[in-house]
Amino acid sequence: MEITGAGRLEVRITPLDVGKRVSIRRLVDPSEGGGTFTDVVGVLTSWDENDVLVITRRSGEVVRVPRTALVAGKTVPATPARRRGPATGFAELTSVMSRAWRPVESEPLGEWELRAAGGFTRRANSALACGDPGLPVDEALTLVRSWYAARSLPAYIQAATGAAGTQEALCAALDERGWVREVSADVRIGGLAPIADLDADISRVTLGRSPGTGPAAGGGGGGWLRRYQRSSGEPGPEVLEVLGSGPSVWFASIAADPADTDPANPADGADGVRDPEVPVAIGRCVVDGRWAGFMAVEVDPARRRRGLARSVMAALARRALEEGASAAWLQVERENTAAGALYAGMGFTTHHSYHHYRAPGD
Repeated sequence: MEITGAGRLEVRITPLDVGKRVSIRRLVDPSEGGGTFTDVVGVLTSWDENDVLVITRRSGEVVRVPRTALVAGKTVPATPARRRGPATGFAELTSVMSRAWRPVESEPLGEWELRAAGGFTRRANSALACGDPGLPVDEALTLVRSWYAARSLPAYIQAATGAAGTQEALCAALDERGWVREVSADVRIGGLAPIADLDADISRVTLGRSPGTGPAAGGGGGGWLRRYQRSSGEPGPEVLEVLGSGPSVWFASIAADPADTDPANPADGADGVRDPEVPVAIGRCVVDGRWAGFMAVEVDPARRRRGLARSVMAALARRALEEGASAAWLQVERENTAAGALYAGMGFTTHHSYHHYRAPGD
């Protein structure tokens, strides 16, 4: 925060700084509780005629601050000066991520992409709002809603915050128009070699090109999909199409150890016999040039903290290294603190965040 020689804090931002990353100190309303002052860092997304500033934080949270509550303020660099992990920009990483989870149907809206896959996951059934839709925001949102309504799907928009080129202004506009932010996730990046070098037992990991990889790999995806939490019942064609999309896709699974049964675990059956068709751990990796993206890493809840996720990650990373990849990315939802801690221990750091907004009333 700027301090003059006399020790006074100064407000050094104006409406001309809209669109820039700022750091401000504001006087807290007594009704909010807490201390007398609080700091806010984010993108200044608007400064309206009523002298109210709107600042969108990296988390996607929108903060409104009356000009009269400002104690100090200044512009700050668009991204942190130092960031560990592979050098990359938002545009490159978003393109790689998009190719790793392709919808069944897509259509451009300017530079936005409308995506649908029969409702299977928000990522494949949301408008990827990067760049300019070629229309005023309200007109673009109307078209988004009508496109998804024609497919009997709720309208979602995926927008990002926290890096140069992300959509803080759009997030603030969606918030203002009543769109509901349902899910936020951090996009994390790291070096691939340290993951491949993890102290992990990969001897039990089976790799294959389809979700039929692993024990009892019958039609429709076999046991892999029975472990996958985002698929229930018999998978529709859109599930297999999305999971199989990407430049070079690999699936991993670890079969249950027949000696490792627990009658108290419902998954093992009342007689303590585990269903041999259901792996105890699975994972998916998409190799795309120098990048390897890790998704769907899941472990039987009764067998967590045994290194199974590390084994899946290490096996997939070694396969990706053999294909020439050197950098890794993954996405972890904010609420999944256990997975966040696991990936932090593997050297992953947050590059940016993305959020899914649902249209009001959908």
